[in-house]
This record gives sequence, structure tokens and C-alpha cells, in this order.
Amino acid sequence: MDGPESKCFINHIGQIMLTELEKNVIAQIQGDMPVCERPYLEIARKMGISEDTLLETLKSLRDRGFIRRFGATLKHQKSGYAANAMTAWNVPEDRMEEVGTLIAQNRRVSHCYRRNPTDEWPYNLYTMIHGKSEDDCREIAKALSEAAGVSDYAMLFSIRELKKTSMKYFAEDDPS
Repeated sequence: MDGPESKCFINHIGQIMLTELEKNVIAQIQGDMPVCERPYLEIARKMGISEDTLLETLKSLRDRGFIRRFGATLKHQKSGYAANAMTAWNVPEDRMEEVGTLIAQNRRVSHCYRRNPTDEWPYNLYTMIHGKSEDDCREIAKALSEAAGVSDYAMLFSIRELKKTSMKYFAEDDPS
């Protein structure tokens, strides 16, 4: 096998390790993409590799499960969504998949996670709802509540964004 996947190796405890090329590719794509006609070509040139090598490496990382998805992150305030609310739901465990899937399909929901409740906080499903106003978010939550048959939820509205970045797994200047 000659593709990028042939260069990975397994360490002494059976974990699949990333090559230096793969780490560097991840470092290059985890931030903002160049806004141009051929962003992958620009990234490849910056790395000193061919565009084909970059694309083959990305495909290999995806096929092997290292990259789950690759998408744009919009600044919701600039796109007309002035309000957002972390909405915590108290969902019966035997309905978690059903309710989580239903809520996650709504285009105004950007995050949907199952977390462990505590004695003080009984909520176990967390979603981020985006709306044009707080009332808009409340209406969306009410509609989701009715559709899912889950009436116990709490909404926590964002007041100010202090930090919003994606996880950086490898630094550009030091991919190890």
C-alpha cells in the first residue's frame, strides 16, 4: 500500500499512531481555512507537499476515524442570530437516543450532548439553541419540548462570549 495510511504505525500498547505528516496536516486544517478558489492547494504549498498528498492524507484520516467531520463554524451573531441558550433537558434514559436524535435534527440546534446528571442538577441532555432573540429561543425550546414529550428543561442564555475557539490538537510550529 502506497498511500498515507501505509505510513502509520502501532505503538507498544496497540494504539495507532499518527505520522508527522498527519500531525502537520491536522495542525494546518484545525484553524481558519484560506478563503480562495483552491484552499487545499494553498495549504499544501505552505506545507511543501502536493495538493494530492494533502487530500489523500485527509481522506485517510477520515476513513480511519481520526477526523469525524470537517465543516465551517459561523459566528452566529454576524449571521443574524443574536441569542443563544444552552438548554438542559431531563430526559428518561430509555428515551435518550430518541429524544437526542429528534432535537439534534433541528437546524437551530448546533450542539447536542448527553451528560451525567447530579443530585443538584437532574439534567442529562444539553443542547445549544440559536435564535434571533431570547423569545425566539424560548419558542424553539417549547416546540422541541412538545415534539419530544419532555417538559422538564432549563434555559441558560449567553450574556457575553468570553472565548470561542476550536480545540487545537497540534500546534503548527510543533506538530508533536
